[in-house]
Amino acid sequence: MKAMFLIFHGFEEGNGISKKIRYQIKALKECGLDVSICYMTEDASGGKKRIVDDKVLIDYGNGIKGKIYKRIEFNSIARYVLENQIKFVYMRCYQNANPFLISMVRKIKKSGAKIVMEIPTYPYDQEYITLPMKAELCIDRCFRKRLAKHLDAIVTFTEYSSIFGAKTICISNGIDFEYIKKKSTINDTSTELHLIGVAEIHYWHGFDRLIKGMVEYYKKDPDYKVYFHVVGDFSGEREKQDILPLIDNNNLNKYVILYGKQHGEKLDDIFDSCDMGIGSLGRHRSGITNIKTLKNREYAARGIPFIYSETDSDFDLQSYVLKEPADESSINIDELIAFYKNKKWNVDEIRDSIKHLSWNEQISKVVNMINL
Repeated sequence: MKAMFLIFHGFEEGNGISKKIRYQIKALKECGLDVSICYMTEDASGGKKRIVDDKVLIDYGNGIKGKIYKRIEFNSIARYVLENQIKFVYMRCYQNANPFLISMVRKIKKSGAKIVMEIPTYPYDQEYITLPMKAELCIDRCFRKRLAKHLDAIVTFTEYSSIFGAKTICISNGIDFEYIKKKSTINDTSTELHLIGVAEIHYWHGFDRLIKGMVEYYKKDPDYKVYFHVVGDFSGEREKQDILPLIDNNNLNKYVILYGKQHGEKLDDIFDSCDMGIGSLGRHRSGITNIKTLKNREYAARGIPFIYSETDSDFDLQSYVLKEPADESSINIDELIAFYKNKKWNVDEIRDSIKHLSWNEQISKVVNMINL
């Protein structure tokens, strides 16, 4: 059966979202589907094109016209689906519900194809904090329930039975074990502990809570040293101001190492040098209590224990997880050290505990639920 994976942005090497989408597409293919990939590109001059399988579907041009046109022109997608007899469309939500997108979905449904929309994070309204973002969200809020009426289902990484009035297919973020390398060694942690946080850094990751805990910890001039390896770029100025002054003003530059974005062997090497993962510590800031983040699963696949503050039913009761309170308190570094040192960790046991969270198994749930 022919299928399309539809996204409204492009791919970026080393980006977690891009990697996730590639894994999902691979899983769909392993479920027996012939998958086309529809995505956006932008060249050096700002020219915007919609691409299907590396061929230009439509060229929107550049400037203001191109920016507007790519947000309202979806007929080319519907036409491609119909002409190529695609029977299933997996669409990734871009918070871009509008009459033009609804029209595209209706045309696809009228052809007999099935269409689902994945909402990566829900609820998401609180994540829109700037005026331009809020303006975009306003349009989405006006039309998202109407859009949902025409979908076969909404795919969610929560446990909501319905979203925007549409039935949901509840799955977990998955892992492609072929591409996530497990940690190769257990390091000597008798005198120091190395923590790692990997993310495009947003305020809801709450890394500032950990660094504030390190500020308090190092005021005691401890012999035992704790290092925090931060892998990823800052998403904005707010995040920089939440974190960088904490490091600089408290002389933590030696203990908080900022790498920027990393991938491949370099990222593997950093993971090998670290002992414990730092998940999200501020999801409550965006109004989220239940979420199944991709990062928690990557830490488990790497075979390391980790901390987070949200509710994640796949991990809440695991012995290798330290749950932190979902508030603004500083992370207790002494407690974190004690948690790590009170147990011998087995990389293979942690990794094997999430075999059921492979992308193949998660995507199979979607395929089976809509009877492809």
